[in-house]
Amino acid sequence: MFEKQLFKAADKLRKNIDAAEYKHIVLGLVFLKYISDSFEELYQKLKEGKGEFEGADPEDKDEYKGENVFWVPPVARWNYLHSRSKLPTIGKDIDDAMEAIEKENPSLKGILAKVYSRPNLDKTALGSLIDLIGDTAVGNEAAKSKDILGRVYEYFLGEFANAEGKKGGQFYTPKSIVKLLVEMTEPYKGRVYDPCCGSSGMFVMSEKFILEHAGKIDDISVYGQESNQTTYRLSRMNLAIRGIDSTQIKWNSEGSFLKDAHPDLKADFILANPPFNQDEWGRDVLQSDPRWKYGLPPAGNANFGWMQHMIYHLAPKGIMGLVLANGSLSSNSGGEGEIRQRIVEDDLIDCIVALPKQLFYNTGIPACLWFISRKRSGNGDRKRTGEVLFINASELGVMEDRTHRVFDEKDIRKVVDIYHNWRKPNGKYEDEKGFCMSAKIDEIQKHNFVLTPGRYVGIPDEKDDGISFEVKMAELTGKLAEQMEKEKGLDEEIKEQLSKIGFKI
Repeated sequence: MFEKQLFKAADKLRKNIDAAEYKHIVLGLVFLKYISDSFEELYQKLKEGKGEFEGADPEDKDEYKGENVFWVPPVARWNYLHSRSKLPTIGKDIDDAMEAIEKENPSLKGILAKVYSRPNLDKTALGSLIDLIGDTAVGNEAAKSKDILGRVYEYFLGEFANAEGKKGGQFYTPKSIVKLLVEMTEPYKGRVYDPCCGSSGMFVMSEKFILEHAGKIDDISVYGQESNQTTYRLSRMNLAIRGIDSTQIKWNSEGSFLKDAHPDLKADFILANPPFNQDEWGRDVLQSDPRWKYGLPPAGNANFGWMQHMIYHLAPKGIMGLVLANGSLSSNSGGEGEIRQRIVEDDLIDCIVALPKQLFYNTGIPACLWFISRKRSGNGDRKRTGEVLFINASELGVMEDRTHRVFDEKDIRKVVDIYHNWRKPNGKYEDEKGFCMSAKIDEIQKHNFVLTPGRYVGIPDEKDDGISFEVKMAELTGKLAEQMEKEKGLDEEIKEQLSKIGFKI
């Protein structure tokens, strides 16, 4: 795998730098390479002056603005920097390049990392890293370069999240979880919102989904908020590499609860992985906030604060998918049971998916997916008022390495197809014991509004292998007798060996 080999090579150059710091160095260079490649491709077309570019000036900044390409000044162009990669001043050269790009492109102001002249960064290793990344684009086509460098950026984000462990998970949601959320909600057209957007993986996957289904990327607009400034920068670069307008991705240190950056937004799709069981979220100053329609969340846990914040921003025909800790399905502490009950009774919950362990880099806490919809009374879907689909996907997934599990394409397809067949007017949905069940609200009431899928789907039936009980018992008894005989023989041998050295038993 190309990205994996490139990451291994880049990681060898890390030396004494922490992964958290090194990620900004590497990803900043990948971004610089991307915008330089895109600029260079258009520059050559303008220079040739053929067709629509006849008479164009390749040094006219407006020509690039009109084609949605960042203007890259001469001191920041990759060829120039590459030619200086072996000089001891290369760190300052790159910092100056980042500064020049921000100055010429206001939308990137404050986004690019200027960390390359730091004393702890080995300049020889930095030069080698530039050489390594310099070989990533194949040919001069911007689309090809964009695809390769986009893949590299995305893969590197995941690897750095893995290397950083708990801290890394704060900016990165595993790709297979994002893919499952996107495939289930199908954000084809409209406003897509993530109030804790991290590195913007939800938006990037939405773009992929649209393009794979022959849609137009211009049909969606993205809105997001992030309270961690360094993560916010990663997010903006991630979207810029994909050509997605990131002007509505906002940063403030207060976060979405205390300073909602999009107070009037009503989103068609909301996709989010908020911090699990977050405490000290601002309850004391937000007690009378209109977002808490279903009840004031407890001070020590913001799970239902995040959920209600998103419901508040959901459009009249909107649908949302969010990741929460499993405790959100059953907790009754701090009034959470009453909040959950009111959301169920308001007929907003579409589907609950139980997830397997070891999916996340930053937590071992078991998690689940909530799907909330305002399309349950029809609106193009089957009328599903008064019932909730429960899916127990806790046994799905494959181990990617010793510590991390992922959903493969087959797993994702299984969950997505069941959900879509349940939602479609002519869908062929059937309950599957041990895996999925469509439960009426009166049945949920019998379970005191606990939404753990295992309570509803039950345990799968054991498959009949055609062997009778008597035969199985005889086989088991025979094996047991054989084992006892072996142990008896072993005991005699031990006694014999001990007697040889003077011990008698």
